[in-house]
Amino acid sequence: MCGIVGYTGSQKAAPILLEGLKKLEYRGYDSAGIAVLNNKVIEVNKVTGRIANLCERTADGKNCPGTVGIGHTRWATHGAPTDTNAHPHMSNDGKFAVVHNGIIENYIALREELIQKGYRFESQTDTEVVVHLIEMYYNGDLKKAVIKTSARLQGSYALGVVCTDEPEKVYVAREASPLILGVGVGENYFASDVTALVSYTRNAIYMDDGEFAEITPDSITVFNPAGQPVEKKISRITWDVGSAEKGGYEHFMLKEIIEQPRAVKATIAPRIKDGEIILDETELTADYLTSINKIVITACGSAYYAGCAGKYAIEKLCRIPVQVELASELRYSDPLIDEHTLLIVLSQSGETADTIAAMKECKNRGATTLAVVNVVGSTIANTADFTLYTWAGPEIAVATTKGYSTQVSVLYLFALYAAKKMNRIDDKLYNDLLECLKTLPKKIQEAIDMNSAISTLAKKYHGVDSMFFIGRNTDYAVALEGALKMKEISYVHAESYAAGELKHGTIALVEEHQPVIALCCNEAIMEKTMSNIVEVKARGAEVLAVTFKDNHKIVSLADDVIFVPKIEMIFSAAVEIIPLQLLAYYVAKENGCDIDKPKNLAKSVTVE
Repeated sequence: MCGIVGYTGSQKAAPILLEGLKKLEYRGYDSAGIAVLNNKVIEVNKVTGRIANLCERTADGKNCPGTVGIGHTRWATHGAPTDTNAHPHMSNDGKFAVVHNGIIENYIALREELIQKGYRFESQTDTEVVVHLIEMYYNGDLKKAVIKTSARLQGSYALGVVCTDEPEKVYVAREASPLILGVGVGENYFASDVTALVSYTRNAIYMDDGEFAEITPDSITVFNPAGQPVEKKISRITWDVGSAEKGGYEHFMLKEIIEQPRAVKATIAPRIKDGEIILDETELTADYLTSINKIVITACGSAYYAGCAGKYAIEKLCRIPVQVELASELRYSDPLIDEHTLLIVLSQSGETADTIAAMKECKNRGATTLAVVNVVGSTIANTADFTLYTWAGPEIAVATTKGYSTQVSVLYLFALYAAKKMNRIDDKLYNDLLECLKTLPKKIQEAIDMNSAISTLAKKYHGVDSMFFIGRNTDYAVALEGALKMKEISYVHAESYAAGELKHGTIALVEEHQPVIALCCNEAIMEKTMSNIVEVKARGAEVLAVTFKDNHKIVSLADDVIFVPKIEMIFSAAVEIIPLQLLAYYVAKENGCDIDKPKNLAKSVTVE
């Protein structure tokens, strides 16, 4: 996610903005910028790369006189990480500057409208439409212009706006993106996170969706969507800076688990419009899709397991054979890839060395490549024929959570999109599944809310040498990722097995009190998995079952049960994984592990 900060008062704004941006660095970013208003002129400085570069350019803010300003750290979503695409963005007449955190879903239509009206665009960002809309609606009343502009925007935004005609004021607006106002004495602030505020004030106003605010050095006035003033409570920030960076959570991993409903919504919602899936980033036509004879998914680590989950949805809906291959194996396997193969490449960072090499090898053999990545401008994004971004925002914890769930969500979108393109699905089923897919963020939130007692379960299961995760079909795909989460952050030996394979060797390892995590969310094969639970129980195992709400059959068999909300089976992986992430987190906490930075692991594996 991007970070934004703003100030108006009697001090020089630039040093305060730069310090605030430094406090937001933990969120991840690829460029940064500030706009300072001085003598009714807005001076903008922005750079690609680290905030240190911005500090060097501005002499730590000394070269930017002025007591009003806004700042931004950008995580690229629309347009590559460049100086031009960095925020703040300026209006053509030089009167307005804007910073924005979020995604404007209807920016393409707004951009075309504004171009037709003569507005000139400098960047490829969705944000630039905001500043030109403000310029278009401005007739001497900035408040009205901001209100009218916000009414045209679809998506999520936290906005900060300055205007040369109102040199002491900053206007802000919020919709589905965090925005906090800092209350000082003779000076006031705004930021996307309390991290940027606590060094200057501990008095904060938390804005709600649809609200606006006018900030001056001596006052803060908050308005509702109709422009009427509303009373807001001033809260006291009690967190220290370290806690504030984590949003009050003890670890980034827990914070990112909790962020998954928002991340999945940000990934799928903009791509569903008027009852259709719109993948504007690709040109995968019906003719092309019907010409391919197989799909190969390649990735490493959790991204590979996301591919395993996506395989079931694609094959079920599209009726095309899907192979999921480890990139480190595919690149050396002399693969049977040609011009009738679609290669789907998954990577959170877009810089995974083995995945890059596998993609290049397959491209050389004629495959069309579709990348699913989280980092705009990354090597994989730039190399692929087409790219679908996950829009999860940066992950700080080494162990991926929202990266995995958003990758799986994109594969679900693709499966339904391709099935419709190829006429492999009738309209009723398509519409039913699309409605189901739209509920995915809500279902993930329910999975979080239903499992507040997992920390207690972790006390029972943490002091063990090994765990087995079992499941069938889609449940097996989730078991793979669940076991990986457990081993990488808790250092417990954890392995996943297809439940039907237990008799073929693995059951020899099941001993008295051996923990077995059994995934039982696939109703079509529920009885089969239940028989596997009976088998391991007969050998003395302690079974923790994961199943959908109200499945009372499991309760009599398992020692402990974790429930998740029921959802269409082919979309279940993004919901089932939630309690397994939480279990791994709390077991690791009980084991005293460094959860965000597990030993020997790196966030982005850029070497072989």
